[in-house]
Amino acid sequence: SAALPPEAVAAWQGPGAEPDLRRWILAHAILAPHSHNLQSWLVDLRTPDEILLRCDRERLLPETDPFGRQIMMSHGTFIELLDLAARERGQRAGITLFPEGPFGPERIDDRPVARIRLQADAAVARDPLFAQILRRHTNRSVYDARRPVPDAAWQAMAAAAARDGLQFGHTAAGDAQLPRHRRIAANAWNIEMVTPRAMLETFKVLRVGAAEIARHRDGLSLTDPLVVAMTRLGLFDRSQAPAPDSMATRQQIAGFAEQIESTPAFLWLTSQGNERRTQVEAGRAYARVQLAATAHGVAMQPLQQALQEYPEQAGPYADIHTLLQAPRPSHTVQMWARVGFAEAVGPAPRRGLDAHLVRA
Repeated sequence: SAALPPEAVAAWQGPGAEPDLRRWILAHAILAPHSHNLQSWLVDLRTPDEILLRCDRERLLPETDPFGRQIMMSHGTFIELLDLAARERGQRAGITLFPEGPFGPERIDDRPVARIRLQADAAVARDPLFAQILRRHTNRSVYDARRPVPDAAWQAMAAAAARDGLQFGHTAAGDAQLPRHRRIAANAWNIEMVTPRAMLETFKVLRVGAAEIARHRDGLSLTDPLVVAMTRLGLFDRSQAPAPDSMATRQQIAGFAEQIESTPAFLWLTSQGNERRTQVEAGRAYARVQLAATAHGVAMQPLQQALQEYPEQAGPYADIHTLLQAPRPSHTVQMWARVGFAEAVGPAPRRGLDAHLVRA
């Protein structure tokens, strides 16, 4: 069956009548999007009325995200959903980023990403985007190339992205730059497919079949019956990257080409600078953009390959920064995504709240 095992997606049912306020809030935060679905959030609840967020350094992407920019964005998505959930319960989330100082530009360490203190406040406004948390899913399928994204959806996404230091942009229907977006995306994908260390990093978090998915409840899920059968027969070796001219590589390249050619629009978030706080804020903005898109029935998939800072991607990295008028080193493209309408997809696996809690 292509369906994910129920225990892997149980978190998407919501926390129900969870009596612990912090756990109720965090049960929504762990549904945030995360690069490679690594879910690298570590939460310490040992101080009353406080949530201390750290990064699980066992869940990083050293090959394709060598400086941890995507990981910090993924912590921003978590913080944004946490804030939305707190507001829903009449709580003001006092968020202090990097309370012991930010990480350096080249590596993530053990210092906390954020300290959040909750305080009841009747003046806190509930945010309508909260209602989309359980509905938000990344959609990697083929889109409807003939159906443009309506202006109302773009306006909602632009409003959701509003944050100091960030700029939101998108292509318009019939945009002359669409072919360039597609070429850069396809080129970056092809490079990753033929870069062995990048592929092996993906293979480490690839979960094939229901048993693996249920056991890990993270990473990238693959339920294709043929691949599952090959894995059981020992014919799918994830200890080595496939050859560039292998059938597996050609199929991956062809499949992505079909997806990207079906894409009617793209959006992006750029920033001045690339400080750790900026990365977190970009993640918060992206979470809101995707929730706003979800409210309009719009599908979305991040295109991270061209934004990754490993040497083999230098060409697409330069190309996308030029296309989006984000000159380096003063500006950074923090997010680039394909946008459109597609058949609905299900949620990605989640490990559940207890897996994220720091124990004494």
